[in-house]
Amino acid sequence: MSLQLDWSNEQQKLEIPDEWIATLEKLLRLAGEAEGIQYGEVSLTFTNDEEIHQLNREYRGIDRPTDVLSFAMQEDGVDELDIIFEVEHEEDADPISGMLGDIIISVDTALAQSEEYGHSLEREIGFLFVHGFLHLIGYDHQDDETEAEMTAKQEAILQQVGLTR
Repeated sequence: MSLQLDWSNEQQKLEIPDEWIATLEKLLRLAGEAEGIQYGEVSLTFTNDEEIHQLNREYRGIDRPTDVLSFAMQEDGVDELDIIFEVEHEEDADPISGMLGDIIISVDTALAQSEEYGHSLEREIGFLFVHGFLHLIGYDHQDDETEAEMTAKQEAILQQVGLTR
């Protein structure tokens, strides 16, 4: 087992091209390498604004849609997550602890943002996916310093696959 992506498309606006999934799998591998994570599974769901609004309200108490939500399986129960360092050998990996978590992306919001920012929808979805992955492994952006750190990491990973602005 290495880093694995399990995905589903639960929205009707856009058929997700196979090439995009291949790019997301590559982004997952590159982000994992950059963070020293070799094993684990990430579940990705493409949804719409209505569904992500409901999840955002239910789990975060924010009554509006958002672009991406991340639900980490490796949380330690405190406000901030600890960065996860995976085992060195696959045979030492516990299948339950290998579940890094869920990333949910609103295709509606991603489409609007890609138009607003003037780049491709594939780039926006890639950005949101890497952003969500970094949240799963403990990164956050509560202040300017941590936001700058996350942004730099995201952009470096996206550049490796040619998803630039």
